[in-house]
Amino acid sequence: MIFNKDTAEKTAELLLQINAIKLNPKNPFTWASGWKSPIYCDNRLILSFPEIRKFISNAFADCIERQFGKPDVIAGVATGAIGVGILVAEALDLPFVYVRPEAKKHGRQNQVEGHFEAGQKVVVVEDLISTGKSSLLAVEALRNAGADILGMAAIFTYGFDVAEENFKAANVDLFTLSNYPNLLNLAVVKEYISKDDLETLKEWSVNPSTWNQ
Repeated sequence: MIFNKDTAEKTAELLLQINAIKLNPKNPFTWASGWKSPIYCDNRLILSFPEIRKFISNAFADCIERQFGKPDVIAGVATGAIGVGILVAEALDLPFVYVRPEAKKHGRQNQVEGHFEAGQKVVVVEDLISTGKSSLLAVEALRNAGADILGMAAIFTYGFDVAEENFKAANVDLFTLSNYPNLLNLAVVKEYISKDDLETLKEWSVNPSTWNQ
C-alpha cells in the first residue's frame, strides 16, 4: 500500500519530471523478462538530482519510522536500491547493508554485504516492485542470515496482483512512496499522456505478461 497520498502524488510527479518513469504506449518497451510494456521505470536517475533524492530519502525515513518503528539496520537490494538505501540509512543514522542476487563465488562468498548481527531488526529498501520476486529473494537471504525483517519500503510499485500474492505468501509488509494508479492520474492531469493513452496503460496493468503480443 502507499504510505501517504500527498507523498504518492509528489513522488510520481518528480519521477515523471526527470524521466525516471517514461510512458510510451505507442512504442512499447521490452523488459528483460520479454514482456512488452508501455512504461519503463529507472529510479536510479533520482541519485543525479540532489533535491529530489533528498525528498525521496526523507520520505522513506518518515515512512519507515511511522510504519515499522526505527529498525536496527537498513538493507538495500542490489543493485538498484544500493544508492537510495545508503541515503535512507544516513537520514535515519543507521547501519547499512546490501543484498546481492546470489552469493559471491569467491572470497568470503557473501550474499549480504556489510555488518549486522543475527536478531537485529531490518527494513529492506527497494527502488521498484514488479512481481516482487527479486525483492523477496533478498528478504529470504537476510532471514537466512538471522535478520528479523520488519518489512519493505519501495519507491514505486506497478501494483500487479502477482506481487501482492508473493508478498503475502512471504509474510512481508510492503509500503511504497507511490504506485501505478497515482502515476496515471497525475500523468493525465499534467498532460504527460492523453486520455486514449490512459486506457492503453490501464489495459496493460491488468495482464502485463500477455499484453501486445
